[in-house]
Amino acid sequence: MSDFTSNFWEIYVAGITLVSIIACLVLLIITGKMKASTAGDNTTGHVWDGDLREMNNPLPRWWSYMFVITIVFSLVYLVLYPGLGSYPGTLGWSSAKLHADEVAKGNAQTAPIYAKFMSMPPEQVAKDAQAMAIGERLYSNNCAQCHASDARGNKGFPNLTDGDWLHGGTPEKIKETLLGGRNGNMPPMAAAVGSSDDVKNLAQYVLSLSGSPHDSTRAALGKDKFAVCAACHGPDGKGMQAVGSANLTDNIWLHGFGEKAIVEMINNGKVNVMPAQAEKLTEAQIHVLTSYIWGMSNK
Repeated sequence: MSDFTSNFWEIYVAGITLVSIIACLVLLIITGKMKASTAGDNTTGHVWDGDLREMNNPLPRWWSYMFVITIVFSLVYLVLYPGLGSYPGTLGWSSAKLHADEVAKGNAQTAPIYAKFMSMPPEQVAKDAQAMAIGERLYSNNCAQCHASDARGNKGFPNLTDGDWLHGGTPEKIKETLLGGRNGNMPPMAAAVGSSDDVKNLAQYVLSLSGSPHDSTRAALGKDKFAVCAACHGPDGKGMQAVGSANLTDNIWLHGFGEKAIVEMINNGKVNVMPAQAEKLTEAQIHVLTSYIWGMSNK
């Protein structure tokens, strides 16, 4: 929506809404004054099944009044509540505000439950059955969409149950990740590596670092090219948690395994985003969720 720099659409929607309501009122007035041609016996002249005749009686007044009341109600509603483009309504109501109020109310009700966990270190919270039941629910609602319901991750989303952490697996680092999120960026490196053959040779060398099946001859040719990767992954390929670079010497492949996947990564790079949870969860919820996640990888 940020691409729309004018107020055309809000005026358009408001205009259509008001015109539709007014048109209904005009239609009611016009049809109320129209006189349909009838026969002398007050029928329309239509006959079905031999003797079933259609009468031409006016609408009941209560029906017409209900129609008018509906129109008046819609106009009053549009004054009180948002419905005319960007007009907020005189009551200032919004679904976002209603949601925020309900979340605040829920947090206030559960605050006493969380209070006792705030004085406990994450390692101790991870041993508390009640805290872990709460943490499991927090995880299911906020993390499982990417990291899977069993926390073992998906392609592109890390496994949280092992000991492999891009930025560190201490409670402090996990909390830091939850609060501020993470932005992982592997830039395209093909131009710095060289030809397409050089890229494939480098991919074979990367495979050799973890003892994966590889072509040793091509890996030897790609070893020198690894210099462009060492700045982030380290000269030994073990990665650096300070920058969130992956360890290339283990058998954990976050974005796919094999020469094809590595070549694609070198050629195109990769951007991964872990959204910040600071605005969604309270400090106490972050503390319990941190403990739950830490506990899954430290059983």
